Amino acid sequence: MQSIRDTYQQFIDDLALVKTTGDLENIKVKYLGKKGPIQQLMKDLRDVSAAERPIVGKEINDLKELMTSRCCQLESELIAKEEKIQLANECIDETLPGRRSFVGRKHPLTQTLEEIVSILTGMGFSVQDGPEVDTDYYNFEALNFPPNHPARDMQDTFYITPHVLLRTHTSNIQARVMEVNKPPIRIIATGKVYRNEEITARSHVFFHQVEAVYIDDNVSFSDLFATLDLFLAKLFKREVTTRYRPSYFPFVEPGLEVDVSCLNCQGSGCQLCKHTGWLEIAGAGMIHPEVLRNGGIDPEKYSGFAWGMGLERLVILLRGIQDIRMFTENDLRFLSQFTR
Repeated sequence: MQSIRDTYQQFIDDLALVKTTGDLENIKVKYLGKKGPIQQLMKDLRDVSAAERPIVGKEINDLKELMTSRCCQLESELIAKEEKIQLANECIDETLPGRRSFVGRKHPLTQTLEEIVSILTGMGFSVQDGPEVDTDYYNFEALNFPPNHPARDMQDTFYITPHVLLRTHTSNIQARVMEVNKPPIRIIATGKVYRNEEITARSHVFFHQVEAVYIDDNVSFSDLFATLDLFLAKLFKREVTTRYRPSYFPFVEPGLEVDVSCLNCQGSGCQLCKHTGWLEIAGAGMIHPEVLRNGGIDPEKYSGFAWGMGLERLVILLRGIQDIRMFTENDLRFLSQFTR
């Protein structure tokens, strides 16, 4: 007990000599550190009789808490004092210009998506959303991907469970919309999709899609072509030459791929279009009768078209960007270039 009292008195004497936070740090190490008197008192506790050990142990703990409290109080006072001295010694020139502030702006993907949505809503489409984590049924089976169908290999899928996955396209939205709505249906489905692919300058494990669906009486290929041509003219702000090539997608029949005349070389051939004069921008087609039937819509009475495009690919073509990974790296040197 006498050692406890002596230790505290020595601590108070040393504390009175502290002038800076550096001095205080030395005091904390000296008394509260691993080699300090508090630790030594704890070791000496084993020499105290069993009857007195609880009392002495409490005194040591109380001493440690008291020392810690006094150090914290003095530290606050010293920091405030040092900040005041530092501020008084600073020379502030009020005539110097302030630091430049930068105005925030929307991500280039967001800018383009908002423009696309504005165009299509002006054409009578409504925006619909759906879950990014969905069941195998809505992502595949309802869209005419039967179990074990080879077409499933076209999309490398992230499975969470055998029947739950990260959606590989936004077409899961049209499957859900058809279940609860009757024609006419005219919707846009937008959102993030996921595919288990190698990350390169041209592919990523997640990206964004924009999909348009129209179902009504007597919807035909001419409606598809007219809608796409008008949309592309509004998006590119000029008339564009389109080309449609036959292709296969399980959820449309017949299916096709949509190309536009290269925006860079005007169709004469360049590196961007791989010297073909054309840029592929979308997949499209007439909705497969089985997809309509799965959505509770009679394919004998109604027909429809659907087309979809990758948003990143579209922005790459519009903005001349070379690497899809730049969209997700949050590099301000890249993002600050896109005022509109």
